[in-house]
Amino acid sequence: MNTFLTPCDSLADVRSAIDQIDAMLVDLLAERGRYVREAARFKRSQAEVAAPDRVKQVIDKALAHALQTGAEPEVVEAVYRSMVAAFIQIESRQHQALQTGPAPDTGTMSGCICA
Repeated sequence: MNTFLTPCDSLADVRSAIDQIDAMLVDLLAERGRYVREAARFKRSQAEVAAPDRVKQVIDKALAHALQTGAEPEVVEAVYRSMVAAFIQIESRQHQALQTGPAPDTGTMSGCICA
């Protein structure tokens, strides 16, 4: 658990730190999105895209991590439910495109080393 907090002497310092964290979050969302689009290649149906069991697993894992790190579980759950729902829509469109024609140019990750 990372408990490091940069000392802030003003509201401007707090906002600057939050802005840096927000930029990192957006970078991570972009990376996650690339993997989500990549996952569409491996799924045979829209039902596999929706994957309610996987959604539950992802949210449960995030909640467990929230408890370990001191994050607010309510915030983590709300963010994850919203994020996962949005990514399912993106993956669904990607899956549909793969089934009906050439895949859109969305930065497919050739050479992906995934476990």
